This record gives sequence, structure tokens and C-alpha cells, in this order.
Amino acid sequence: MSAALAVLVALAVLAIAVVSMTVKIVPQARAGIVERFGKYRTTLPAGLNIVMPFVDKVRYMIDLREQVVSFPPQPVITEDNLVVSIDTVIYFQVTDPVAATYEIANYIQAIEQLTMTTLRNITGGMTLEHALTSRDQINAGLRGELDSATGKWGIRVNRVELKGIDPPPTIIDAMEKQMRAERDKRAMILTAEGDRQSAILMAEGQKQSAILTAEGNRQAAILTAQADRQAQILRAQGEAQAIQTVFQAIHDGNPDQKLLSYQYLQMLPKIAEGDNATTWIIPAELTKALGTLGGTFGKIPVDGGGNKTRIDFDAPIVDDAPVEGATAEAVQQALDAAKAAESAAPVAPATPVAETPPEAPPAAPKK
Repeated sequence: MSAALAVLVALAVLAIAVVSMTVKIVPQARAGIVERFGKYRTTLPAGLNIVMPFVDKVRYMIDLREQVVSFPPQPVITEDNLVVSIDTVIYFQVTDPVAATYEIANYIQAIEQLTMTTLRNITGGMTLEHALTSRDQINAGLRGELDSATGKWGIRVNRVELKGIDPPPTIIDAMEKQMRAERDKRAMILTAEGDRQSAILMAEGQKQSAILTAEGNRQAAILTAQADRQAQILRAQGEAQAIQTVFQAIHDGNPDQKLLSYQYLQMLPKIAEGDNATTWIIPAELTKALGTLGGTFGKIPVDGGGNKTRIDFDAPIVDDAPVEGATAEAVQQALDAAKAAESAAPVAPATPVAETPPEAPPAAPKK
């Protein structure tokens, strides 16, 4: 019994081993490479597969999904002889499992070495500044070279990205200084532009203010001139009316030469009035007026005077002697005042002006 049980157990183990070697389950997005006696036979798709036990063997299980591989930074010399460190990231996918298995021993290592050589070839023809600003151009060139080289390996390179381009510390410091200088330059330019615009706006404002001020002054001057003109016109009209009224009153009163000479003498003391009056001029007609006044008041008219006013016969008779005495006294006071003014201030010679000689007083009618 024990020997039979041992045989049954051995047969069961053998059956399980045969089944496990016959039935192969391939996961999704995987491909199994089957070899028979060391030679490629077939590729197992995803799912349940049957192979010949002890004859067929699944040598490799290839991942068909897109893979991401990041390579460490590599030193690269640019066209301007600067050493920079560039690290890359590659996205690739196996499209032919058989070629990826038998055409290349290690396709990841091959992609890494090909990436470094292609990157040095592309970046070596660029300056540092061009390389820093042309990442898209480098990515496109690198992807094209890798895709054409890995096509025979059954690999498709979908995308290549540069993770970083690190210049030397000295170059970074110089670039920072350059960028700082550029920013300072732009700041100074912007400040100058702002000052220029501000000066222009201020000048425009001052110009507009000056124009408005001049326009206002012009309007004010025009209005002032118009007001002065109206005032002068009104003043002249008033003076004209006053002169006309006085002239009319004088003509209505019918004054004679005696009254005019007396008024002329009364105006003489006013010539010397004032604190600043150091020199005053006596007209040449003064002697004529004094002679006429003396001749007029020194004689007593035969007919009782030259009064043109009609005599009221009903009024009481009044003696005219005191009146004549008062008139003579007033004339004497005027002469004394004229002499005092002449002795107080120097007299400047005056050019006599030709005038019409005053009319002679009317002769008294003979009795």
C-alpha cells in the first residue's frame, strides 16, 4: 500500500508539473517570447496559451506599455566651450517584441548611450544662450535621431524632454549679473520714459494754462478798456453838459468885463497853493486884466454903473457907496495876495499867447 501511494503521489506531481508547463497565462499589455530548443518559435499574446511541455519555453516576457526612463546628468560642451550638465527623460514603447529581444541585448542601455551621443552632437553646435532658449528644438532633434535609430530594434521613441540644463556656477553668476544689468537698464529706460511723458504732460498743462490765462487777461483787458471807454464817454458827456450848463448860465446872466476880470484875479492865489509848488507862472494877460480892472473900478460911471439887470422902481433906494468901497477892498486884497505869492515863489517867464483883447466896457450914456 505504501508503494502504491507513493506512485500515485508521484504521478499527481508529474501531472501538475506538466499542466503548469503546458498552460501559460500572459498578462494584459505583455507579450511572451517562446523558444523551442533555444530557437524562436512564437509570441504569446495576452491571455491563456498552450505550449508544448519540456519542448517549448517562454524565454522573455516583454512589456508593451509606454515606458519612462530618466538618465542622469551628462556633461556636454557647447559651441562657446562651456561645459553644462544636461539630464533627459525619454518616453518609448516596444512595438516589436521579437526585434526588441533578438536585435539588441539591452535596449534601455542602448537608448541611454544613443541619447548622450546625439545630445552632445546637437548641443555642441549651439551656444549656451541658444541652448537655454531652444529646448523644443533640442527635443525635436533628439527624438528624430532616436526614433530613426531604434526603429530596427522594435522600439518607438514617443517623446524626449530635457529635465535641466545646468551651467557652471561662475557662468550662472555672470548670467545673473547680466540679467540684473538688463533689468536695471530697462528700469532706467522706463523711468526716463516716465519722466519724459511727465515733462511733456506738464509742459502741455503749462501751455494750456498760459493760453487760458492769456485769453482771460485778453478778455479782462477788453472788458476793462470797454469799461474805461464807457466811463470816459459818460465823464465827457457829463463835463460837456456841465460846461454847456455853465456856459448857458453865463450867457443868460450876460456878464461884463469887470466881472470876468474880478474872477480872473480871484483864481491867482490858487496857483501858488500846494506843498510842492516852488515855481508858478503869471500869465502875460495879468497886467492887462489888472489895468482893465483898475480902469473899470477906479471910475464911477456917470449913469450909475453897467448893471444889466432891470431896476425895480418899486424897491427902496439903496446907497451904492458901501458896495463900491467893498469892491475896492476886495480888489486890493486880491492884489496883495498876488504880490505875496510872487515874492514867495520864483516866477518863470511865460511866453505870451496871442489872444483877442478883451472887449472894452460899454461907455456910459451921456446925460
